[in-house]
Amino acid sequence: MNTTLSNKVKAVAANIRRKRETLNYTQEYLAAKLKISQNAYSKIELGYTKITVERLFQIAEILETNLADLIEYNKAA
Repeated sequence: MNTTLSNKVKAVAANIRRKRETLNYTQEYLAAKLKISQNAYSKIELGYTKITVERLFQIAEILETNLADLIEYNKAA
């Protein structure tokens, strides 16, 4: 993965984490809603796991935000 793409993936992961923390949701809560383990969810926030568009839509719905806010990579600085 080239550096630019890698940075974008990390930015999306950071946006997800930031939004989750803003809502005071735990990783365990999101993992339960997604029907995955907390460890698997943690890997999403760390940018270690490639996620599908479907999963991204699920996360956006749980976080009560639109998908564009999660994939905006210029925000995560």
